[in-house]
Amino acid sequence: MEENCTKASHFLESLFESARLNLRVAAHENPSECLMDLSGPDAELLQAESGELLLALQHLLNQAFGRTAPDGQRIVCDVEGFRATRESELRAMANLAAERVRESRVPFVFGEMNASERRVIHLTLAESEDLYTESVGEGSARKLRVALKSAK
Repeated sequence: MEENCTKASHFLESLFESARLNLRVAAHENPSECLMDLSGPDAELLQAESGELLLALQHLLNQAFGRTAPDGQRIVCDVEGFRATRESELRAMANLAAERVRESRVPFVFGEMNASERRVIHLTLAESEDLYTESVGEGSARKLRVALKSAK
């Protein structure tokens, strides 16, 4: 995969250069992922709108280079620790929603989220004995619902 990861990194560098974006790419590889760590003066463009452009770049790279990656290995894009910050925010949101559901006994539905964001919330609340989570809706309009198990 190292060659594949390097090719993906060079592709991103070329893309940024063509778009005149001042961004650097540092590729790090482990058995489960090829991490494209992006940084530079234009980094905030990739973080706007909850990281939509960052997710789009990741999707593009996985479509272009993921097919030649070893089984189970994905290309993941991050920009200046954005993913860790976003995951912390999502965990906090999950815990607040859980408190709200416990107090009001009314299900809470998050707005539209991508699959990786929904996964963070599912995992955060997975150990809750009194709550369950489920994805609802279709395609890109999928949302996540948190409810009491007794209301199921």
